[in-house]
Amino acid sequence: MSWTELSLNTTHEAVDWVCTLLSEVNYMGEIQIANHPNQKDWAFTICLYLSNDIGSIAQIDKIADLLSPLHRTGLTTALEIATIAEKPTKAIDSRIHRIGRRFVVLSPDSPYRSQPDDILLKIETSLSFGSGFHPATVLSLELIERHVRPAMNVLDLGCGSGILSIAIAKLGATVLALDNDKIAVQSAQLAIQQNGVESHVTVMEGSLGQGSTLGHWMGGTTAETVPTIEPTATFDLIVANIFARVHIALVHDFRQALRHNQSGLVIAAGFTIDYAEELANAFTEAGFEEVDRVRSHEWIAIAYRLKL
Repeated sequence: MSWTELSLNTTHEAVDWVCTLLSEVNYMGEIQIANHPNQKDWAFTICLYLSNDIGSIAQIDKIADLLSPLHRTGLTTALEIATIAEKPTKAIDSRIHRIGRRFVVLSPDSPYRSQPDDILLKIETSLSFGSGFHPATVLSLELIERHVRPAMNVLDLGCGSGILSIAIAKLGATVLALDNDKIAVQSAQLAIQQNGVESHVTVMEGSLGQGSTLGHWMGGTTAETVPTIEPTATFDLIVANIFARVHIALVHDFRQALRHNQSGLVIAAGFTIDYAEELANAFTEAGFEEVDRVRSHEWIAIAYRLKL
């Protein structure tokens, strides 16, 4: 059997977008991600493999159309298409990424000898956002390491792959992981099991407050009715790595969902510095004050605390 290989190089932030976009065409084939040999040019090389059968040409065209905007904006190279006689054996994913003082992101089968203080976050390549390589995820993890305390009750809104929920659980907190995308919910459930934190994390398809009326936050499709979690002073901390417009739409739901105590904190990420002022105005109007922020190039994450 011959195969069609689709390949492209990506930046750190684009690898998650590629995987998320593939879910829109129901891509069920193999994804191989490797470090690019010249890290100054690109971060990763992604290869997809489709069997040469009826329907593959149509799917290739759909994938090319979906990924072309990433190339036009300079986040990836152009998609290359080749016919190969034999699909290469899937190599062990050896990507290892250290974040903050303690977090280490790696694939479940990656060879790594952990250090005593390491907190391992084992994440499979999936069609959901949250590989651990996007700057917004990295910044979220840095603030999580600073602000999560044992026994906190935390909401991970837009949980994607589940990476942030796993980090929070491994710091001793209890987590409700919510996403309005079925693929993300499935990926998060698998990741929770692989990391052994089932007793600390509950994964649900749904959204908080008005979030269920906003459709799929990343432009995909959702069920006609998405379960709603009513915002009722339940959480000590909300972590939301989502678009700026969704933060702004939900800021009053954030306030109502937080316990009015010294913990009452939102870690907001998923946007660039261009949106920081707009978010600051929305959070200030809703009764929050900024207490911490981290930045990587144009990406930024901010911690807001409820004013008591």
